[in-house]
Amino acid sequence: MKKRLGIISLFVLLFIAFIVVWNFSYQTGLEEAYIPIEKTQANSYIPSESGVFQRSEFALEYANMPIDKNHERTLDSYYNNRAYHGAPPSIPHTIKDEKSFGGNTCLQCHQNGGFVSKFNAYAPVTPHPEMVNCRQCHVAQNSRTLFKSANLIKVQAPKVGVNNALIGTPPMIPHQIQMRENCLSCHAGPAAPKEIRVSHPERINCRQCHVPTDRLVSEIKPFTRTNSNNDE
Repeated sequence: MKKRLGIISLFVLLFIAFIVVWNFSYQTGLEEAYIPIEKTQANSYIPSESGVFQRSEFALEYANMPIDKNHERTLDSYYNNRAYHGAPPSIPHTIKDEKSFGGNTCLQCHQNGGFVSKFNAYAPVTPHPEMVNCRQCHVAQNSRTLFKSANLIKVQAPKVGVNNALIGTPPMIPHQIQMRENCLSCHAGPAAPKEIRVSHPERINCRQCHVPTDRLVSEIKPFTRTNSNNDE
């Protein structure tokens, strides 16, 4: 009799343990598959990708904005407004106040872009509106020619259509990402140069398909596949 009661008690304990383990597994399965990112004052995203997510709410607006063909910006004007490739763009217009900072003047036109009738041009969107001391990097354009020529090696700007690793693949990012975290500022909307304006600004996670290249700009050439089995 005692042996029978012991066996029954063992089965009861095993059954209770099964119920407890099954219930824990079931409740765990109802939880989210991924741990949510806690919202803190620090960036919740990778720094090199944070900018485009912070302004993702404007993506569909950029896609639906009408574009004035007579005032489109081009890559030529984009590069000509820089002392050298990779330099901060200069200020090509008169400045209201020499001591003005971004929040007071610059960001009124350059935070969200748009057409500025005073200058009869589209205002480029800044990729870093949080840096309000604009004049620290951007200087007024007082002359369109160099004061004195130099013999420095000129770095050629990347050309459109030769940044693909393979034919038909998304183009790689031919420039550094620091200070340019917001891809939409240069690649979306009517203020973007027409040669590099994307057709899908609503796809926010740009770096899911586009990866930075570690090659020098001068080394970027059209990709051609070689036959390694050819001994000739």
